[in-house]
Amino acid sequence: MSWEKNVRRVVPYTPGEQPRGERIIKLNTNENPYPPSAAVLPSLIDIGKGEFRRYPDPKAEDLVEAIAETYGLTKKQVFVGVGSDDVLAMLFLTFFNGGKPVLFPDVTYSFYEVWCDLFRIPYTAKPLDENFHIRTEDYLSPNGGIVLANPNAPTGSLLPLSEIERIVSANADSVVIVDEAYIDFGGESALPLIDKYENLVVVQTFSKSRSMAGLRVGYAMGSERLIRFLQDAKYSFNSYTLSTPIIRAAAAAMRDTEHFQQNCQKIVRTRGRAERRFRELGFCFEESAANFLFVTHPLLPARQIFEYLRGRGIYVRWFDRDRIRNYLRVTIGTDEEMQEFFEVLEGYVYKVRSYGAGEETSC
Repeated sequence: MSWEKNVRRVVPYTPGEQPRGERIIKLNTNENPYPPSAAVLPSLIDIGKGEFRRYPDPKAEDLVEAIAETYGLTKKQVFVGVGSDDVLAMLFLTFFNGGKPVLFPDVTYSFYEVWCDLFRIPYTAKPLDENFHIRTEDYLSPNGGIVLANPNAPTGSLLPLSEIERIVSANADSVVIVDEAYIDFGGESALPLIDKYENLVVVQTFSKSRSMAGLRVGYAMGSERLIRFLQDAKYSFNSYTLSTPIIRAAAAAMRDTEHFQQNCQKIVRTRGRAERRFRELGFCFEESAANFLFVTHPLLPARQIFEYLRGRGIYVRWFDRDRIRNYLRVTIGTDEEMQEFFEVLEGYVYKVRSYGAGEETSC
């Protein structure tokens, strides 16, 4: 077909599987296992019928105000969108337009590469070290922009704030995006640096720590000048990104700080117990600052474990990619979900060991 020569072809991002059913344990997409703030539902019920026939507030003032109040910012320092994916895509579109390559790790959130291909942005994927840690020195060379997930996904490793600042300060001529989807589960946010560095933007989401993945809300925080450029691009693309119910619900969730903190603490405690169980079963992993663990076993192939668990209604994430093909990313669920997960996993590990399937090595 002659029209096909004008098609913008890309290899799309592959989202995590979304199984349906009552008898499943879903530990594959880093969702929060606990419900959102109790303030969310009343905020939806209180919406008058007349509001549904009107366009939503394009500025999402109530939500922007709630975020600004929570983090001690001005409203001009906050940008909101349909999940952090929407926010990140708009950042790529707005700021990564030079001829030099954008830099990000080779093992990280795979959407970064997709956006670069979609928007025709040159990029270089910098290899993580042998322990899947970011090497600061790799981000001190000339570039057209930098994007770092911190904590990184799918590895869970955290780059100290001092190293983030070193990267930002060394790249005054390019925008540095710090994607903090998992920062609430461990680590120090780069947010305090935005008043010091005009080229830094911090991105966070309601999908993980605030238990609202299904409502799709993300936000960016940066200098007023940077956010103004971002807003200009948004209004040239789609003015009404968030619906009225979602603006209300997200604002209510943002203001319930106590519920947010309690949920994060529960997940961190469960993560600690999961780490101990994995070690007892011979798994190897680096310390995680996220709501998941990235694990491998010296004896058991990750794909076989993945398929065994899936056959028993337990879903974890396996990536068919270089360097990480023998790893599994396991989201932290409730204590009850993790107990059942480990009972099934333990049975598999002991069964394989009993057949003598090779000599196990240490981590």
